[in-house]
Amino acid sequence: MRSTSPASKRSSMTQTNTDHPLSGLRVLDLSRVLAGPWASQTLGDLGAEVIKVERPGRGDDTRSWGPPWIPNADGRETADSAYFLCANRNKKSVTIDITTPQGQELVRALAAKSDILIENFKAGALAKYGLDYASLSAINPRLIYCSITGFGQTGPSAHRAGYDFSIQGLSGLMSVTGAPATEPGSEPQKIGVALVDILTGLYATNGILAAVQHRHRTGRGQHIDLALFDTAVACLANQALNYLVSGQSPERLGNANPNIVPYQAFATSDGHLIVAVGNDGQFRKLCDVIGAPDLANDTRFTTNASRVTHRPELVPILERLLLARTTQNWISLLEPAGVPCGPINSVAQAFAEPRAVSQQLAMMLPHDTGVLVPSVRSPLNLSGMSDPPSAAPPSLGQHTEATLQELLGASDETIAELRESKII
Repeated sequence: MRSTSPASKRSSMTQTNTDHPLSGLRVLDLSRVLAGPWASQTLGDLGAEVIKVERPGRGDDTRSWGPPWIPNADGRETADSAYFLCANRNKKSVTIDITTPQGQELVRALAAKSDILIENFKAGALAKYGLDYASLSAINPRLIYCSITGFGQTGPSAHRAGYDFSIQGLSGLMSVTGAPATEPGSEPQKIGVALVDILTGLYATNGILAAVQHRHRTGRGQHIDLALFDTAVACLANQALNYLVSGQSPERLGNANPNIVPYQAFATSDGHLIVAVGNDGQFRKLCDVIGAPDLANDTRFTTNASRVTHRPELVPILERLLLARTTQNWISLLEPAGVPCGPINSVAQAFAEPRAVSQQLAMMLPHDTGVLVPSVRSPLNLSGMSDPPSAAPPSLGQHTEATLQELLGASDETIAELRESKII
């Protein structure tokens, strides 16, 4: 195997489409499950080359998180799940056993040729392999190293494992999600997707790109320490400040908003309608459309602050009036009047929305198994990127040989030896 060269020297494997904003950046992705893979997928969607390092024979945990599963060319289910598909497009899969000295040397060699490394091992876990930031930055001072954990690299909770569900509970997020405690049988609810993981992945992307800009000025990389718990608390947003300003913990309000009224879902004659009134003018228009203009002149309801105070009086009146028509009937009246509103769609209905269809948010990508697999288009639309990257999530180890040959100069004999010893 040839000696490694600086990260600035690129092999033919690097994406070279010049209108991809991150073309020329190489990401070594040692992360699994969702937060880290979401960050690396976002970077890949913008043109970075992402090399996903996985365990031989098993791969990312989410490959087995099914059903449903990806079908192969003859229609039978594969070993890869739909869950894995959601966070791993535009990546290359390389299998390396990092618990072995030979595997560790391969990762170090790849890190020497990379710009960014993302990992979500327990705090300090990679140090015993010589794959921590201190060890790898000594090899490649330009390396930007992003660590994602439940509770950060330092402090009293650094040793604790962190999972999206438990963090939603611990951070207070679940305490403000779900039906009010006064409703029989109600309980705190988690959000329907692992949103703390997703948000942490997006924060990671922001931090990484900030570090890239810093490296442009200084020539040096740095360590990014990102915690799921910190992200969840930061994303409490207005609820966090409601507490910090008032000293009182917010309570669950179901679909209602603690700071705006009416801003919630209402039952209609055939389903539900979201009404999202954001100012007093919109409230007056709502009252006109529903046939209750006097409500807008009632001193209890003329301003948002008064409506929040008198929520218990106003909401039952609106509930009774909105039951008179169907959801779509109300939408056809409220939208032209400038009142923000909408239905509560199923996921299938969301993908059938005109915007989703026109933007081709659901797309099909050719997979290594010979079939087309579904994916969801990135929402990032850049005027300078005419042809976004669109590679399907890789099969386990799909790019191992090509990566080791092209980046590290491994011979066929070396690769055969590595496979025989189950290093790759």
